[in-house]
Amino acid sequence: MRKRARVIYNPTSGREALKQNMIDILGVFEKAGFETSAYATTPKPFSAREEAKRASLDGFDLVVAAGGDGTINEVVNGIAPLEKRPKLAIIPAGTTNDFARALHIPRENPVAAAKVVLKHQSFKMDIGKAANKYFINIAGGGLLTELTYDVPSELKTIFGYLAYLVRGAELLPRIKPIDMDLEYDGGHFQGKASMFLLAMTNSIGGLEQIVPDARLDDGNFTMIIVKTSNIVEIVQLLAKVISGGRHINDPRIIYKKTSKLIANPIMDKMQINLDGEYGGDAPMTFKNLKQHIEFYANMDEMPTKSISYDEVKAEKKFVDKVDKLS
Repeated sequence: MRKRARVIYNPTSGREALKQNMIDILGVFEKAGFETSAYATTPKPFSAREEAKRASLDGFDLVVAAGGDGTINEVVNGIAPLEKRPKLAIIPAGTTNDFARALHIPRENPVAAAKVVLKHQSFKMDIGKAANKYFINIAGGGLLTELTYDVPSELKTIFGYLAYLVRGAELLPRIKPIDMDLEYDGGHFQGKASMFLLAMTNSIGGLEQIVPDARLDDGNFTMIIVKTSNIVEIVQLLAKVISGGRHINDPRIIYKKTSKLIANPIMDKMQINLDGEYGGDAPMTFKNLKQHIEFYANMDEMPTKSISYDEVKAEKKFVDKVDKLS
């Protein structure tokens, strides 16, 4: 029996690039050996999620999530709860495309992204679960994490990443710490912090150095707690991120690996961000589902070995010694 693929695409993503290239995209998956059909998402809430669930239960071998990170998140949420899950492929057409960036899938050309499937390279990746929802890239809490879902979708489409920068400039003066209670593997943080992040990949908001030692299949989140809310200090931390991931040893943050996190607000309300969208309010429990879904990826371009935490620490010590000599 011939294998079947279902392409679930957002017709408004990437200035309608997906819709314009859909015939060629379908042809790529046919060439890969799949009897392929397409579904255009609608304004109805959770359209992509429900179609992904339907296709999976109907026995499709492959589901293709075509659109921005929000579309990919929805497709994952339709598949992740199921006992039998199809493989997933990604065709990015959003603003930052963090997940596609982590899998080294072409982000500017939808047809080139589809052709990744022709390499027949896939592996099982971790998925995050927060209460009854799932995420593939980040989860977080605190005012800083509200930036991504506080940008209107129209601005994201028209101005792309610039929209995040403009909104961030407006948001920075309003940053204040929140009293948090965070339990994680081998540790417990109680105190004020401007945000916490649980990262699944090395790319957050287009920055690839926030988690320099990211692994996609080890069963652990990378947890980052930013304790400072001082604007100048936050800018300094961002500078360290950009200059090679040197923020991970800074005393103003906590940087740990953990397979779970229990987040509780102490006094203030704490909104939760899941893959750039509002995901509810704390208290919330986060779990890493190790190697839960198999994804096609451009594995020839992916590093064979991630930078380890110890290697980054050693590099920092070396750079500090050099700085003292100069």
